[in-house]
Amino acid sequence: MVFNKLIMVSLLVSFVLTLLFGVVYIEFLKKKMYTQYILSDAPETHAKKAGTPTTGGVFIVISIILASLACLTMNQSLTPSSLIVLMTFLFFMLAGLKDDIGKIKHKANKGGLTPRNKLFFQIAISLLPALYMTVAGQTYINIGQYNIELNYLYPVFVIFFMTGVSNAVNLTDGLDGLASSNMAVAMSACTIIAIITGQNDLAIISAATAGGLIGFLYFNHYPAKVFMGDTGSLALGGLLSVIAVMGKFELWILLIGFVFFCETMSVIMQVVSFKLTGKRIFKMSPIHHHFELSQWSENKIVIVFSSVSLIFGVLAVILFKLLW
Repeated sequence: MVFNKLIMVSLLVSFVLTLLFGVVYIEFLKKKMYTQYILSDAPETHAKKAGTPTTGGVFIVISIILASLACLTMNQSLTPSSLIVLMTFLFFMLAGLKDDIGKIKHKANKGGLTPRNKLFFQIAISLLPALYMTVAGQTYINIGQYNIELNYLYPVFVIFFMTGVSNAVNLTDGLDGLASSNMAVAMSACTIIAIITGQNDLAIISAATAGGLIGFLYFNHYPAKVFMGDTGSLALGGLLSVIAVMGKFELWILLIGFVFFCETMSVIMQVVSFKLTGKRIFKMSPIHHHFELSQWSENKIVIVFSSVSLIFGVLAVILFKLLW
């Protein structure tokens, strides 16, 4: 376990770039009227969010990629796997941006990509790391000191895994600062795990992401000055999953991204319960809306959820270190 100073540099550079680009990009969004449209079935308190600039994911992704490339180059660790990670990140951002632009163009939250089209893009992008790892012969899942070999089923697993994680983060992006705070914690855990395994390239990218998200929270905390949109949430979910794939700690995302997992499960449970019994388990799903309708403030939900992420992130790091 060796700590590289460039890991911290990447975090700081990404943090500063996000703050600088954010000021310029938000002004651009305001002038062009690229603003958020709220779902009609969202909680009533969300009506005041209409008109908030969206697609903030653009300046998050640009800041992270620039900081990562600079530090990877200085560290001489601009490896094929790190390029695959950054390319996947960029492609997920472009898919999310296409979705957001559709919503802005049609002036409706449901005016973006259809679920089928969004799934198509997610699968297509996930093929890149899936095929790369298959060709590299790394078609196994690691659990501590044990490897489960999947062989040619591994690409199917990667596609299912990456699509699921990107959708989970997308679902979590429903309150000011919720997705960004929980992602910052998750990426910090990924940074430490990458340091433990000696994968400096992944540690640099993960740290840059954590730094960029901390910078984004300056604009995104309640009341948000900008939303990341699907541009950011799909990209960040894609990045979290591809880093886990490249770092061979896919199953650890259940702990690292525990809140994202719970958000997804709340939607599945709600749908299944309603179809089978005609009754809902939660007041509204994803589960952060349930707490919102239970009179929890947005700040309280974000603090509690990010605290849960921190607890499970620390647990994941400790267990990973012990098993490693």
